[in-house]
Parts: sequence; C-alpha cells; structure tokens
Amino acid sequence: MQQGKLYIVSTPIGNLKDISLRALETLENVHLIAAEDTRQTRKLLSHYKIKTPLLSYFDYNKIARADVLIKKLKHGRDIALVCNAGTPCISDPGFYLVTLAIKENICVVPIPGASALLAALVVSGAAPDRFIFEGYLPRKSKKRENRLREIAEGERTEILYEAPHRLLKTLKDLLNFLGDKKIAVCRELTKKFEEVNRGKISELITYFKEKGAKGEFVIII
Repeated sequence: MQQGKLYIVSTPIGNLKDISLRALETLENVHLIAAEDTRQTRKLLSHYKIKTPLLSYFDYNKIARADVLIKKLKHGRDIALVCNAGTPCISDPGFYLVTLAIKENICVVPIPGASALLAALVVSGAAPDRFIFEGYLPRKSKKRENRLREIAEGERTEILYEAPHRLLKTLKDLLNFLGDKKIAVCRELTKKFEEVNRGKISELITYFKEKGAKGEFVIII
C-alpha cells in the first residue's frame, strides 16, 4: 500500500485573503486536517467552503495524537498539518509530528505561505541579511537571563514573539540588558488593528503603558 503524504500548510496570520491557491487546494483534497485549534481552523475552512474533516493536534496531546496520524499516513491517508496562524512548526507542536514522519520515511511536503516573523522583519526597518528567531523567551529567571545576555552580545537582528500580558515585562528586561536601543514592536499583523511601532525601548514601554497591550506581538531587535 502506498503511504500518504504529510502536507505542512501555512495559513493566514490574520487576513483570510493571505492564503495561497495551492494551500486551499491542499486543504480541500487531503483526507484529514490536523489542526492546533480546530475552532480557529474551522473559521478558515468555513470561509472557503472546505469540508475536510478536522482532528485536534496541540501541545498536550501531540505524542498520542501523532501516533494516530502516523498510522493513518501509513495506510495511505493524506494529512494536512496547520497551526493557529502562519507556518506550522514555528513555536508550535507540529515539529514533533514532522520529525516522527521523517523517521518513518513518510513524504513531508511544504505548502509555504504567511509567517508572522518574516512579515514583522520586512516592515521593521532592521537589517534582514542576518537574523535569528528566538521565539518566546524562557520564563524561568536563570534561563531568561542567559538568553537575554546572548541577545545583548549578538550581532544579528533578533526576532521574538510575545504575548500581550508579558509584553511590558519583556520590554523592561530588554532595556536592562540591551540599554535603550531602537527596536520595533509589531502588533496584530495583517489584522484590522495592525500596528508597527519603532523607537527606543523606553519610548515603547511608555507607549504600551499608556495604551495597553492587546493582540499578539513580534519584537524586532
């Protein structure tokens, strides 16, 4: 029996029009879609009238659910992997499934598209020729301090993700370790309240203290 293929499908990070024709075709033609948040993915599928079955695949069930998906792939079922928004495997549990599929010699196919980190980088004004993606900073003090020191000593553009309730803490930590340098903070990219703020870290701390931090953030250093 011919094995199925695992498609890594990038979906919009906000604006539903930011999806490729190939991605839509893939989502419609696979046997199953493994989604980090089925409610979020169902909105996208409903918008484009796609009726492919969904199966949840997130951090807390990734090990058990990956075994189920691998069995389906081995039995000839094509599966699309999607995350909440953007490109799977970037700061989400999809990486585990991909590594397991590769280990089992299952064909893994990328369907490229939107990525919040790249969208933020190209509008930030920071040098894009050499950059490193840090994802979310560690929460534990020692690991966090070590990572911040690495960022301070680095010579490349650094990209961080941050949640709204931790934004001010992260900006204050960056100020302490990096000094008052210029950075960019991007919020809700491609969405209705998209915003790109560029300036000194102290200025951005003041701005978000006054305005509040809502939405998902990408910090470019």
